Amino acid sequence: MTATETRPPAPAPERRSGELNLRELLRWSWRQLTSMRIALILLLLLALAAVPGSLIPQERVDSLKASQWKDNHETLTPVYEKLGLFNVYGSPWFAAIYILLVVSLVGCIVPRTFVYLRALRAKPPAAPRNLTRLPAHASYATTEAPEVVLARARAVLRRKRYRLRPDDEDATVSAERGYLREVGNLLFHLAVLVVLVGFALGSLFGFKGGVILVEGTPFSNNLTQYDDFVPGSLFDPDGMDPFTFTVDDFDVEWLTSGPRAGMARGFEAEMRYRETTDAPEKSYDLRVNHPLTIGGTELFLIGHGYAPVITIRDGEGNIAVSRPVPFLPMGPDLLSFGVIKAADAKPGQVGLEGYFFPTFALVDGDPVNLGGNDVNPLLSLNVYTGDLNLDSGAAQSVYALDKSRATPVPGKNGQPLRIDLAPGDTVELPDGLGSVTFEKVVPWQRIQISQTPGKRIALLGVVLALLGLMGSLFIRSRRVWLRVTEGPDGTLVEIAALDRSGGADTDAVLSDLVAELQEEPR
Repeated sequence: MTATETRPPAPAPERRSGELNLRELLRWSWRQLTSMRIALILLLLLALAAVPGSLIPQERVDSLKASQWKDNHETLTPVYEKLGLFNVYGSPWFAAIYILLVVSLVGCIVPRTFVYLRALRAKPPAAPRNLTRLPAHASYATTEAPEVVLARARAVLRRKRYRLRPDDEDATVSAERGYLREVGNLLFHLAVLVVLVGFALGSLFGFKGGVILVEGTPFSNNLTQYDDFVPGSLFDPDGMDPFTFTVDDFDVEWLTSGPRAGMARGFEAEMRYRETTDAPEKSYDLRVNHPLTIGGTELFLIGHGYAPVITIRDGEGNIAVSRPVPFLPMGPDLLSFGVIKAADAKPGQVGLEGYFFPTFALVDGDPVNLGGNDVNPLLSLNVYTGDLNLDSGAAQSVYALDKSRATPVPGKNGQPLRIDLAPGDTVELPDGLGSVTFEKVVPWQRIQISQTPGKRIALLGVVLALLGLMGSLFIRSRRVWLRVTEGPDGTLVEIAALDRSGGADTDAVLSDLVAELQEEPR
């Protein structure tokens, strides 16, 4: 081959039958994603994905309960954490389903809206040649002139809110109704999109936090006051409402008879609050499912329990701890677990861990709790001393005791010491560690404080969904045709009806229409 010669171009690879190029593949994927079938599948997947959020304690909802669940399920906890099951609604896989569903709904609604607008401007279809071939048809003979029958038919159909074809032939009438049925379908799908947008706004710009307050303890709405606080991705702390409140009294209505005796039936927290520091003080009775709304923030009463007032004196007689310590309920009878830490005690740190019985009793020699009312309260605690790892700088839950460097205090029989105290009791600890006094019991309340900016949008979406669903269920899309034929013996009137929705009784519609057309004019 010489220098002037050129190689012939290589032949383009032949495309196999059924293969798609990149553009065709993207177009096919978009059509699949925006189909109604995929939208329904994604909606079902979103509902299924939300199931773990209702079965597994969520850190964004109740971090204390989630922490207890993790402590009780050490094997499953690492697996659930990798899958994001403790924060289902903030996990990447839930967000992926959420975004795909939004895109699918938009892709479904926009094209269908344009199709509906074209159908809205279109004329009702002309009458078929043979009306007797339709499933619902009828005919009758009359001596009236065709013009009279046609005029009466048009008047009756207009009164029934049918839209007539303006350029019908002289011997036919074409009518159609039920155009708002498709509006109901579109409104329902739009409402689902509105609900999703409302929830997304609440998750992005809102927050949810919780705090356990002992009766009489004031609270001001700033980040340092919360026990747990989960903000949205775009949350601005400067937008928090500057309110303060105090729970003055907490009343519980207890069941006194029946199989649920000793359980609580109703709760009420009497509180005082100020919307701003300079605002006048107001009062409110906070109850379950009756939140207090301050500005754009809502306060919910979601739990209660007991806080024994404990005083720990160290070996030198100094008070190391003297405060109410909230114990966390383990069940509906309010048998509670708690931890007390005396970091400044000398000669060594002291830690107490155990249970609070609101109504203590011995049954066959075993300690049991008979109910949630504090009729016979008792504290049963194990005592530890040594290094409680409180100075390490690592975050440590106030409801957990680090015993890795501590040792249980031995009792008289060599077993770990366990002390039982009723209100007013004091127990001296061995080895000069000091004493523990159970002063009294005060109640605590768990208040959930949240701000959800998109809740009204979500509510609007729910209302629109109901309206759209009612429209799509109760509005019937029908077509009616009428043809008159003049003969030597009179006029033959043929009528046919077609229900486009399916499942409707078109025979009844046809019978009513024939009965009105056969009436003599007034």
